[in-house]
Amino acid sequence: MASSELLSVWMLRDQHETYLHARVPRVECPQGCGIKTVEVPWTRSRSGFTALFEALIMVMAREMPVAAIAAMVGEHDTRIWRVLHHHVEETRREADFSEVRRVGMDETASRRGHNYISLFFDLDVKRLLYGTEERDQDTVSAFAVDLSAHRCDPDQVRQVCCDMWPAYIKGVNASFPNAEITFDRFHIMKIMNHAVDEVRRQEAKTTDVLKKTRFLWLKNPINLTDKQRRKMDSLTGHNLKTARAYQIRLTLKELFEQPNREAGEAFLKRWYFWATHSRLQPIIQAAKTIKRHWEGVLNWFDSLITRGLLEGFNSLIQAAKARARGSRSMPFGRPNQP
Repeated sequence: MASSELLSVWMLRDQHETYLHARVPRVECPQGCGIKTVEVPWTRSRSGFTALFEALIMVMAREMPVAAIAAMVGEHDTRIWRVLHHHVEETRREADFSEVRRVGMDETASRRGHNYISLFFDLDVKRLLYGTEERDQDTVSAFAVDLSAHRCDPDQVRQVCCDMWPAYIKGVNASFPNAEITFDRFHIMKIMNHAVDEVRRQEAKTTDVLKKTRFLWLKNPINLTDKQRRKMDSLTGHNLKTARAYQIRLTLKELFEQPNREAGEAFLKRWYFWATHSRLQPIIQAAKTIKRHWEGVLNWFDSLITRGLLEGFNSLIQAAKARARGSRSMPFGRPNQP
């Protein structure tokens, strides 16, 4: 039934409450398991709602906070969550992940502070495979177990895209022995952005010209507004350490314009020498971090995995979190195993 039809049914129900009274037959199990109630077509066992009403809740949950749904239908939010969890888990039990070969991993904040959820994606089919709390090695192991439960052998996963979080790397090496790790350009440039900002913070203690310029150094020149471009031009004559760090960051972006892995490695070696001789400690530390993950950085030329899919999913997850208001527990816990 279409969403518009379900909403029309709800409008009628809101004006005229309907109660279904039926004597449901009971049968005695010949195997000695006791007396059982016959399943009826308009509801599932012990639900308390009709199947049509549950379908309406599922449609509404795509667009509304759970608390708002509960208030609208006159039910406690716990019962609404019970319906949602039942149908989501039922759908997951039937999921087939046997064709998964390339996996993307990402984390996002579940609430303020150091509270995270880890998300795992099929990069080929573009779907969310698994979500759970925390971002440790056990998180990756739990994902591998879940893949196995859905007809996917972890040994068949060939490529994994993740950030340089050590727990993720250990988890991938332990649970996906045949997979190559790719650190995509977003994760690499994020490290450099942090290093440039740290140089700016240190230098701002001795010069006033860097005040209120943080976001200038985090943008690429093509994305600067006219006002920001004029401000950037006014800083060129001050021989700033931050400007040197910024130039090293911009040059690293050219890595992803190289035609192949061999050219990329040659470019990265030249860049690494420049960065480690810059006498800018945050830049040196960032370059050494990239050096420690050298193969994973260069694997990008083989996998060409991009951040776009993960970013798109991340925005959907944030929207889902907003709609989950009214829940007393985090809505992204470990899914039940089938």
